[in-house]
Amino acid sequence: MTIFANPLTRALDATARSDAKGNRPAPHKLLLHTVLIIGALAMALPFVWMIFSSFKPLDEIFMQPPKLLPHNWNLQGYRTAFDGADFVRGFWNSTYIALTVTVVSLITSAMAAYAFARIEFPGRRGLFMVFLATMMVPGQLTIIPLYLIMGWLHWVDTHAALIVPPSLFNAFGVFLLRQYIKGIPLELEHAARLDGAGRIRTFTSIILPLLRTPLTALGIFTFLAQWNSFFYPLIFLNSEDEFTLPLLVNQFKGQYGADWTALMAATTLAAVPLLVVFVIAQRQIVEGIALSGSKS
Repeated sequence: MTIFANPLTRALDATARSDAKGNRPAPHKLLLHTVLIIGALAMALPFVWMIFSSFKPLDEIFMQPPKLLPHNWNLQGYRTAFDGADFVRGFWNSTYIALTVTVVSLITSAMAAYAFARIEFPGRRGLFMVFLATMMVPGQLTIIPLYLIMGWLHWVDTHAALIVPPSLFNAFGVFLLRQYIKGIPLELEHAARLDGAGRIRTFTSIILPLLRTPLTALGIFTFLAQWNSFFYPLIFLNSEDEFTLPLLVNQFKGQYGADWTALMAATTLAAVPLLVVFVIAQRQIVEGIALSGSKS
């Protein structure tokens, strides 16, 4: 509920300040806040249910009528989760893959965005349209040629297959950063060139510091996407030592049933880093999208 507490608190504070000034908030704002609060609570309920269910015995999960809080709190689900899968290794695999892809992707996306926004070269507009078109192609359609390429490079069942492709090509990141760079005044670059700075020096000393906000937002999106990735690890990884957290969590579902308590506990453990990242960086996410979207 922590994620959704801030909007609710701000809405109530705004209403209280308005009443203190003797001005009633507009009816449409009250309606909007009510709808948003109801929507936030509806989205939070499954997450809260998952957390409490991880502390329930199996018979209480399917109790009728359902109860949110467990009657008998226990940690058996978490013990089973840690005993049934190497969660420490899974955490490490997911963490270093997500961090590596995020860092490298930010560098390559910023360089490509700067080239599309500032450097004139033949076919620039058409190539950028191709970049944007790739965002409309589902990854499932390109998985066969990608698998063949990874097999030719002998990267199947290695983390390189999960790191290299998304690190070198991030169409959304290029688009996001290009929109922001196009809004940076050209006079700053002209002044740098008058001081003798070349393209690389201008990019590293002028452009990159101004991209801090959109880079932060893009980094968070990239990290969350890689942390939650299930399809590509499922295709490319075969050895359990190489598994990421989503694959380990999936092991608690069998062909004919599932250990629901352990599954809820494992999913809760996997979601904790995402919750921490979102709570810490929610302001940067909003600012990065708002600023980038305002650029022409």
